[in-house]
Amino acid sequence: MSSDRTKTRVALVDDHRVVQTGLRSYLESFSDIEVIGAASSGEEALAKLGEWVPDVMVMDLHMPGGIDGVETTRRVRALSPHTQVVVLTAHTDEARVVAALRAGAIGYVRKDSEPEVLVAAVRGAARGQSVLDPAVAGSVLQELMRGGPLAEDLSEREKEVLGQLAHGRTNREIAQALHVGEETVKTHVGNILSKLQLNHRTQAVIYALKQGLVSLDDVEI
Repeated sequence: MSSDRTKTRVALVDDHRVVQTGLRSYLESFSDIEVIGAASSGEEALAKLGEWVPDVMVMDLHMPGGIDGVETTRRVRALSPHTQVVVLTAHTDEARVVAALRAGAIGYVRKDSEPEVLVAAVRGAARGQSVLDPAVAGSVLQELMRGGPLAEDLSEREKEVLGQLAHGRTNREIAQALHVGEETVKTHVGNILSKLQLNHRTQAVIYALKQGLVSLDDVEI
């Protein structure tokens, strides 16, 4: 399959063919997005993952088969760390949304949201930024913040980078703000995730909230 590598490569995972067709048509109406494949179950998505290697996977949570969207997300992130997962579901079960984010999803969008929210989530995910549906973002983040504090193991510079991440800034924007190179920022981000045993930036933002480095009002959603 030929592919334009300048575009964000997106794979769809939803057991409804009509939804797949509609999503493909809508997303491909944008010149910077290419839908490279669609799967009807978690098992099918995992089987095609090595062939597709998408930048972003748009994932339904409730699907037939042995594994649901939460477990599929966990396995996708383990097998293809490059691939970011955006959850798209008709259900607003907060516990399942939180479970998906903890499994490694970087974004969450309801199927009854404005279509522009999904496009923003896909584009944000491709840049490593988290976009959560505004209708539920506050309650979901508060739920994610529950639990004991994580170990204090970051340098002062890493805390600065973490605060920038929480404001939704890209590596390039952080580099400009802190007057360092973009590669240096990438190193700091990798160290932050490694030290805190986290999978991606969404979880790093949650840590920043827990530690009081940013307030909920400051977080980019």
